[in-house]
Amino acid sequence: MPTRREFLLTAAAGALAVGAPVFARAAANTANAPTQATAVTQVFGDGVKLMAVALAYPEAVDTAALNAQDFSVAGRTVSKVFAARSVGLTPSESGRFVIVQLSENDADTSLQEDVYEGSPEEAKPQMQGGKPNWVAGQKMKKTIRFKDAAASITANGKTLNTAAVANLVADSFRQAEFQDATTGKTLKYNLFVPENTTQRLPLVLFMHDAGVTSEQTRATLFQGLGAVIWADPAEQAKRPCYVLAPQYDEIIADDDWRTSKYLDTTINLIRKLIREHKIDPKRLYATGQSGGCMTATAMNIKYPDFFAASYLVAGKWGADLVAPMAKNKVWWMASEDDLGAFPSFNAITERLQQQGAKISRAVWDGKWNADQYRFAYDDLTAERAQMYYTVFVKDSVFRPTDSRQGASGHRNTWRIAYSIEPIREWLFAQKKR
Repeated sequence: MPTRREFLLTAAAGALAVGAPVFARAAANTANAPTQATAVTQVFGDGVKLMAVALAYPEAVDTAALNAQDFSVAGRTVSKVFAARSVGLTPSESGRFVIVQLSENDADTSLQEDVYEGSPEEAKPQMQGGKPNWVAGQKMKKTIRFKDAAASITANGKTLNTAAVANLVADSFRQAEFQDATTGKTLKYNLFVPENTTQRLPLVLFMHDAGVTSEQTRATLFQGLGAVIWADPAEQAKRPCYVLAPQYDEIIADDDWRTSKYLDTTINLIRKLIREHKIDPKRLYATGQSGGCMTATAMNIKYPDFFAASYLVAGKWGADLVAPMAKNKVWWMASEDDLGAFPSFNAITERLQQQGAKISRAVWDGKWNADQYRFAYDDLTAERAQMYYTVFVKDSVFRPTDSRQGASGHRNTWRIAYSIEPIREWLFAQKKR
């Protein structure tokens, strides 16, 4: 029986269930030519990319009969071709789909579009005292949206344009709106509901940064891993949970430590979801990057008993305001190349330590592999602290092609931060008494 993910992806392609495969049928067989092409996207730490084109065939095709040279995608590099049972990146010996996988390293793969109110020059934030004069609750003149992926593919001489899009993991989120009678705000949000809802499960709240402020409900799902990583099938197999990813259309936190009414609206939404779903109120987890991290910090201050633990990535807040969260469980993550978050987190953790919080610190390398992060995590958590503060050593968050200018050190922190599995593991180990 197909998994829920396979069913969703198959439906996205408009395909029907098939019977037993017909073996030894090559894609070159004109009687079994592709009938539809679906663009397949995947979200990475630096955003969503078109990673494959799925071709639907009327009869099953053998992987062994396929030759990558028989397929080409305009403007892209074909890296692999294989048969599959559904629209996804899971190979099969045979199937009614042929997946033409594309190189992640191709240039200009971003699906992000900037939307301006007025001219791009007018949309630039005015600076005061070295910081943008954004005010929480205000609309931004530059917002982000993500266009649907599209491609033109040639298979054995036949050219098709993609007619559908399957967004891996992101498509498993439901979109909805919450009208909060208390604050008067209407909040768009994305909710992932796990397959097993017979028992109470944790909820992870992810809040995006100011850069992805948008009217497009799913923008937060496409910007990076902060939301989708928790809903990935491999992650759900280990740590099943609900995932809430609000989409804010205004500035939610500013550099004068003010927050939008959306802070309280988000808390009220979680309370509503707890009433409607089997969510464990003792295992609520908050995380966010940049502006989302700032809002999560403000939530920990205003509602210190609400979350079991928080993972706070590359944000900042007033150190003289954080005392109410001194008893909370928090993992702080910043980079030495982040000129805003790094000094702010230093001041915050020092102040919290003065308030009695037990904090363990470590300097990590953004270029480590999974085993190195695991070893470093084991060493750090052996200290059994209440809070942990890890910092990426200078220059380690950059790839060879990355600029070192502006906020690159800031943005590249969250590109890596959500890919470190031991921290996700730590978060889920925390539970309110």
